[in-house]
Amino acid sequence: MKPEALLIQAGRADNMTETDDLSRNIHVLKELQRKAWHHLADPALTSFERRETRNQIKETGAELRSYLAMMSERTRFRPRPVEEHAVSSLDKFEFRLLAGNQL
Repeated sequence: MKPEALLIQAGRADNMTETDDLSRNIHVLKELQRKAWHHLADPALTSFERRETRNQIKETGAELRSYLAMMSERTRFRPRPVEEHAVSSLDKFEFRLLAGNQL
């Protein structure tokens, strides 16, 4: 299967709404990178095939970096659930006014 078909099958980053889609695309791109590097190690490749494989590695690498940046942003700004004991512990504070030295 061609790399373009795998990316079309997995979907584009512009249309993603689920983290699962993003994870799937990252996985597909990593697999494409792995296969391309494996293919590049073949001594029977012509110089044209090597150049095309290196171009594929560069293109998928750039797209993979953008997807990883998107994943990083999503996890960084994900709202964290409020812990119940944190809210209840705020109720237990006892505030006292301390009288300072009066002159």
